[in-house]
Amino acid sequence: MNTPHVVVVMGVAGTGKTTIGPLLAARLGVPYAEGDDFHPQSNIAKMSAGTPLTDDDRWPWLDAIGDWAQGRAGLGGVVSCSALKRSYRDRLRAAAPGVVFVHLTGDRALVEDRMSHRQGHFMPTALLDSQFATLQPLEPDEAGVAVNVTGSPEKITERAATALASLSGPTA
Repeated sequence: MNTPHVVVVMGVAGTGKTTIGPLLAARLGVPYAEGDDFHPQSNIAKMSAGTPLTDDDRWPWLDAIGDWAQGRAGLGGVVSCSALKRSYRDRLRAAAPGVVFVHLTGDRALVEDRMSHRQGHFMPTALLDSQFATLQPLEPDEAGVAVNVTGSPEKITERAATALASLSGPTA
């Protein structure tokens, strides 16, 4: 890639965004930002209580991530963000037109198993159904790749890096 992209590692809770994001950033030689760190405390409190976020809850969060991505335009970066709906990804692209997405995918049983072994995370497994119900996979006109989350974090990162390298299209 001539100009480094900002990569948004997306997917439902438990697919490994927080694990794969830093590994991918290290592989690409760019900074990583944890998407959860952009949430206002009110969002974290809602999710901790098992209440799904509304779109109105998500807009300020997405705008903050979009601002970070825009600030990294031409420099590259990796940020984790569920980006479950097309409208969320459109909002991120409006802020930072060169972003590309790595959609981490896995079946519900695998994701639930991984979530049940996490410690210290505010997202309960009770919200997994709402995550899958909300998910709108990448569409053909969206710059990005889908990467299955079976295997070790290193294998998943390798698949993601290889898929990103094969992307054709405009640079950031």
